Amino acid sequence: MKIITRFAPSPTGLLHVGNARTALINFLYAKKMQGKFILRIDDTDQVRSTKEYTDTIREDLQWLGLIWDESFSQSLRLEKYEIAKMTLINSGRLYACYETAEELEIKRKLLLSSGKPPIYDRASLHLTDTQKSNYVAAGRRPHYRFLINASPIEWNDMIKSHINYDGRHISDPIVIREDGSMTYMLCSTVDDAEYNISHIIRGEDHVSNTAVQIQMFEALGFKTPEFGHLSLVKTSDDKISKRKGGFEIESLRHEVGLEAMAINSFFATIGSSNPLVSYMVMKELIDAFDISKFSTSPTTYMPEELLRLNHKMVINMEYKDILPHLRSMNAEHITEEFFLAVRSNLETIKDLVTWWKICHELPVIKEQLNNELISKALELLPEGEITEATWKIWTAEIGVATGLKGKELFLPLRLSLTGMDYGPEMAKLLPLIAREGVVERLNSALGLL
Repeated sequence: MKIITRFAPSPTGLLHVGNARTALINFLYAKKMQGKFILRIDDTDQVRSTKEYTDTIREDLQWLGLIWDESFSQSLRLEKYEIAKMTLINSGRLYACYETAEELEIKRKLLLSSGKPPIYDRASLHLTDTQKSNYVAAGRRPHYRFLINASPIEWNDMIKSHINYDGRHISDPIVIREDGSMTYMLCSTVDDAEYNISHIIRGEDHVSNTAVQIQMFEALGFKTPEFGHLSLVKTSDDKISKRKGGFEIESLRHEVGLEAMAINSFFATIGSSNPLVSYMVMKELIDAFDISKFSTSPTTYMPEELLRLNHKMVINMEYKDILPHLRSMNAEHITEEFFLAVRSNLETIKDLVTWWKICHELPVIKEQLNNELISKALELLPEGEITEATWKIWTAEIGVATGLKGKELFLPLRLSLTGMDYGPEMAKLLPLIAREGVVERLNSALGLL
């Protein structure tokens, strides 16, 4: 059997890390099994779906390296769904309902208040033709529900192992809305069948949908795929969604400046028993991927861990690796010497621009510095060209002259030269600032400029 997976985003918002993780794992599983990865755009919501979101989702996936083998949009397949709809109506598995949203809400609250699950009572199944005609005459348009058979629904989940539902305890879901538009259930089932999707891997919030869709596959005479349900990615306080900002791939890419493979390495690993490793290329990640390692335990996304992983990746990069970044940031003036000097302190390549400014622009110093120390430093600055050896020689002489050592010696000097109380080794930064820059900064710290 050829392994075929799919990722099916709705273009109603930007791609966030939770959905990107689903795409990534489907891609990795397909490629690990020498299979096929399909991108399906679920754009049947014509009010909220936009071309701009579709384009951005595609761009983000390509940037991550999740290149699909085939792509299609649901909005171009409406006739297919209409055929399936009529098949289910004619077989009695879709039935017309006429309750208003307010009437359904009253029913739901009455059931809940009496301690019963909010399962639809199937009242519309018992309507006479006359009653239906009266509803239509009154201006009501029907919505359609899928009739769930009262039988066990079972499957061996790729991640959660054996799952079973009792069909009697599942409410018949609405498949066709009053305006004739279709919900996710039917369209997805038709597409998964016609594109021979062999494995559907998605979030555990879809488990109950899977129970419904298994019966829908059977009702339409389709082969049922394998299913796997991943634990949802959450922050420490809530689950991630496209309605909460700060988790979009576009933001992590452009604003934070993360590496695509750092994001891939991180989200392919959290929630599994594999160690967190920064894979430099996609092939390494594909080779290491094993879906059996994923756990059913909650998966927490901690942005600081992702930044640390990105840092590990950056410090292993060479100058040639960052040239595309420099071009995109209009920062091609940053030299290899400078990159190597500050590399160990970079969380992202974007930090290079910050450190370049620190080394080439007078710092703003807010702290009150030891002017006696700064004056002595200016006096004892070695003559000639500054090299990496200068810092050690210079600070040793300052220490002897002032009696200062440790933090009391080094911190005021770092602040006066960079405006920062942390950063790359001063031995490496000093040659980049150069003698003229060092003199200017010390004079500025003394208020002489």
